[in-house]
Amino acid sequence: MEVEYFFDNSVFLLKPTKFFDDRGFLSETYNSKELEKIGINTKFVQENFSLSKSKNVFRGLHFQKSPHEQAKLIRVLSGSILDIVVDLRKDSNSYLTYKTFKLSKKNFKQIYIPKGFAHGFLTLTSKTEISYKTSDFYYPELERSMSWEDKSLKIKLPVKKSDLIISEKDKRALKVSQLKKI
Repeated sequence: MEVEYFFDNSVFLLKPTKFFDDRGFLSETYNSKELEKIGINTKFVQENFSLSKSKNVFRGLHFQKSPHEQAKLIRVLSGSILDIVVDLRKDSNSYLTYKTFKLSKKNFKQIYIPKGFAHGFLTLTSKTEISYKTSDFYYPELERSMSWEDKSLKIKLPVKKSDLIISEKDKRALKVSQLKKI
């Protein structure tokens, strides 16, 4: 497995090894022992599937509040996304900074995002399918959406705002200043 590290070795970009033969290939996309070897000791309890019908669907930036914060392991099954990760760890040197990652069926990359980060993505193709594991269950009352448009984050998307397909909930996402009050 190829591994790249970000945010002081907290976020991992992973590319599982493919074992090819004349029939195709096999790959272990999840192996807890192999992940432990590189520093991921997360126990996942839930797996989610997301289908976005169109290009330019934006989902996020989501996180769950304590005591049920979630780590995530995300991979694209079909299509392509621009994955966005924002550091919400107040004691971190990279607090409120973000990084984007292109994940696709073609590049076969996955991303591990630990607790303490907000996450979102923009679909770059239509019919994009994503599978992701979480380290805690979903608690709607603890879920928060943070606005990608908050000027303090300086997030640049490769499309015009008018071209985005975004839920009403995410349109009402909180600014960083509002998050600090909750």
